[in-house]
Amino acid sequence: MTVKRRPDGRWLADCQPIRGQRFRKLFKTKAEALRYEAYINANKAVDPSWNPKSPDRRRLSELVDLWFDLHGHMLKDGKRRKSKLDALCVRLRNPVAALLDPSTYAHDRRIRAESGTTPKTLNNELGYLRAVYNELRGLGQIEYDNPLRLVKPFRIEERELSWLTDDQITFLLDAIRSGCDNPHVEPIVLLCLATGARWTEAETRTPANLKNGSVTFTNTKSSKARTVPISPELEAFLRNHWKRHGPFTGAITSFRRALARSGITLPKGQASHALRHSFASHFIQKGGNILTLQKILGHSSLAMTMRYAHLAPDHLKDAIKFAPIARII
Repeated sequence: MTVKRRPDGRWLADCQPIRGQRFRKLFKTKAEALRYEAYINANKAVDPSWNPKSPDRRRLSELVDLWFDLHGHMLKDGKRRKSKLDALCVRLRNPVAALLDPSTYAHDRRIRAESGTTPKTLNNELGYLRAVYNELRGLGQIEYDNPLRLVKPFRIEERELSWLTDDQITFLLDAIRSGCDNPHVEPIVLLCLATGARWTEAETRTPANLKNGSVTFTNTKSSKARTVPISPELEAFLRNHWKRHGPFTGAITSFRRALARSGITLPKGQASHALRHSFASHFIQKGGNILTLQKILGHSSLAMTMRYAHLAPDHLKDAIKFAPIARII
């Protein structure tokens, strides 16, 4: 950059603040040329369009690591999510994150779907990857749009929730009591059936969580503690069990073996969760309030609890009363 006097007496300001951008202008006086040169230099320092950043060439795996360092480590399932994201990076050949091609992702998703991966799992992974971009953009670590923002998740048909009838509950408890190799299975099952707790929530209860005829569940899926009352008989049973056998230990495998012995067949993935569905289903069938059920189950959204509404005794009875064939048959 320089200011030179020309033979005709005028002054030439010749500036090239960044490579590829040159500014030349003639002035009557040297002072005017110097002021112009200073103006060009000042704009170079403050105007992003005059001082563009180099393109972001970080790989997808680098963004995943950064996401985990800044945010993912705080999540309950952060390590599990990161392991799935790391595997996704490998399958996609770790592209430049800013240049991730949605069609490349969709092709990988198709291959996995054809190999037997469930739509729910694939939708979860899409959500995890989107969250990486969205969270890092919110933290100011990237400046470009989420390349997967327009990719649609698979539409999943709502499946019927499996729950146990009174007879099936009896068969299950008989199978547990007659040949179970883990003494903790029965109290955990009873606790799930009595409170609608998830298996892991019930399995991690201790005597300290049982007070005044109620069980308090902490470290829940929604991260909110909830307290559910139980009968005096169940409270006494649990206290006696803990005195004899100590704290609960992992019992899910023994439960599945007992379920198989009972002869009860449940859809894949609904073995222990059928206990929670059974509590909710019986609660509604016997006239329980849907809002109360939401609080007992710890659902953050009423929409989740409404899955059980069709089991209410008077649900949609008007379909019978007002159907056009009501007077014919």
